[in-house]
Amino acid sequence: MGFPVSRLFVSLAASTLVVDQATKVAATTWLLPRGSVQVIPGFFDLSYVLNRGAVFGIFRGLQDPYRGLLLTIVPIIALVVVLAMVMRTPTDRLRTHAALGLILGGALGNLLDRLRLGAVVDFLEFYVGQYHWPNFNAADSAICIGVTLLVIDIWRTTPDR
Repeated sequence: MGFPVSRLFVSLAASTLVVDQATKVAATTWLLPRGSVQVIPGFFDLSYVLNRGAVFGIFRGLQDPYRGLLLTIVPIIALVVVLAMVMRTPTDRLRTHAALGLILGGALGNLLDRLRLGAVVDFLEFYVGQYHWPNFNAADSAICIGVTLLVIDIWRTTPDR
């Protein structure tokens, strides 16, 4: 008997990881030597940043080795939790499997960066005037979309499920 995971989960996790890593290689190759590239003036730039913290730079002030340990161990625990959840979720729960696939692929993408570089490559920069959203990447986007789908799924789940 194999693991009860859907093809959707596996394909979303794998494609998220590939897209994330490919866009980070492109950002490193293209943006690092050029600096920031304005895409939509006053709203969106492509700007290479190495994020040594967690999501949106939190914990970046924490000293090593604690920061490195925390930001490596927590994602590994999250990966184990996601895999446990997907193995306990019936394969016909497509929204749940899609959400968990996006979360797993994004978490793996950022974890690979952290293990390889000691930081995560971020390059998407949104802002309006002086208001600036912290730089992020494709993995962060996939994780946010996955968590949103998971919350919707939890809200819509009936008590008899």
